[in-house]
Amino acid sequence: MNQYGGQYNMQNPFADLKSFFRSKNILAKLIIINVVVWLGIMFLEVLFNLFNSSFADLIVQWLAVPASFSKLMTRPWTLFTYMFLHLEFWHILFNMMWLFWFGRIFLEYLSERQLLATYILGGLAGALFYVISFNIFPKFQDIYVLSIALGASASVMAIVVAISYYVPNYSINLLFLGPVKIIYIAIFSIVLDILMIRSENAGGHLAHIGGAIWGFYYIYRLKKGTDFSLLFAKFSWKNFTRPFMRPKKTKFKNVYTNPRAKSDEDYNLHKKQNQEKIDAILDKISRSGYESLSKQEKELLFKSSNNNK
Repeated sequence: MNQYGGQYNMQNPFADLKSFFRSKNILAKLIIINVVVWLGIMFLEVLFNLFNSSFADLIVQWLAVPASFSKLMTRPWTLFTYMFLHLEFWHILFNMMWLFWFGRIFLEYLSERQLLATYILGGLAGALFYVISFNIFPKFQDIYVLSIALGASASVMAIVVAISYYVPNYSINLLFLGPVKIIYIAIFSIVLDILMIRSENAGGHLAHIGGAIWGFYYIYRLKKGTDFSLLFAKFSWKNFTRPFMRPKKTKFKNVYTNPRAKSDEDYNLHKKQNQEKIDAILDKISRSGYESLSKQEKELLFKSSNNNK
């Protein structure tokens, strides 16, 4: 895949998985967390099944988000835990494949912090949309008390819609279909979810729609100058894991101050001017495609992407 070639080849998606997971970026970490949680749940199910125990099912009930407001009030953490929880193999497989494909496209244009924020906030939006829908529509009045939702689908849908709205002319090569713009894939997925509300998995499809709404709204506000991912600006995987890591021993501390360092005002001005150039380039891509960029614009976009990652 060319980093900014405007096309992404999905015909051989496992060709560079090894190097991808070695990169240790936020996308790889999200996939690993989902897989580890799934393997842990599967192990517990096998273990407790040997003792004819339903304790594993109880764990799932305490990690999945309930549709009932009264249950949700006693399990508020499920608004977060449900988006990392899967039970069926095909469920986690397809979710992780979509997260891998569209997450990589996302990171070509936006930062890891923005990806994490879209995943988490999109998952929260999906959960709330699901819970509210099950409590206000008469169709679900007989089942909402026992209903639960789980899976990363809402989070993934938020990422799919967000990047599709951000670079709608970006194309991917689909098997048997050839190049298809991702905006059409996003629209097709949303329409399908709306039609599938009549199915037995209505809660899942409602959560998808909630995630999609957030993905669209996030990019809409981002283009207006509001970046909700700044809520995650202080989040760091190094800070998160620091309590579990041994501090490195050093014999001395070397302090160096660069006398040529820019002042805060100069730095902020330069950063603002650079961001304005990047926004203009992205608008040009949306209108005319990547190939319309000059060599200098492509180099600036490439450098900006590497700085954000």
